[in-house]
Amino acid sequence: MNLFDQVSSDIKAAMLAKDKVRLETLRGIKKEFLEAKTAKGGNGELADDAATKILVKMVKQRKETAAIYTEQNRPELAQNELAEAAVIEEYLPKQMSEEELTEALKAIIAQVGASSAKDMGKVMGVASKQLAGKAEGRTISAKVKELLA
Repeated sequence: MNLFDQVSSDIKAAMLAKDKVRLETLRGIKKEFLEAKTAKGGNGELADDAATKILVKMVKQRKETAAIYTEQNRPELAQNELAEAAVIEEYLPKQMSEEELTEALKAIIAQVGASSAKDMGKVMGVASKQLAGKAEGRTISAKVKELLA
């Protein structure tokens, strides 16, 4: 079952469970998926890798919004955004641990033949494709800088 079908069936389950936050979040995910499916240049299908990119973007948006709400002393709104982010994260691949990320990046650095910070662009190009959805871009970037320094 692909992500689109999984979300669709989970919407029904959330309705039956009367889980309002989950239901609203899943409807938001489905809306984004449908927009991507019907977007210009789309072929009416949504591959799981494209769906994962959408989910990563949605989680990032929710977390950034929650941070803004926290700064503005609106904890109830921040809490809602974080709850939505948690629901969305359930559909993402398991996030890599620090050690797994380091090992994966060392392998990519060896594969690309990077030796200094000048080669960071090459490493990031490969790493962002291979590790999409498994680690945050900011975390990958920081670790690459650390390893190439």
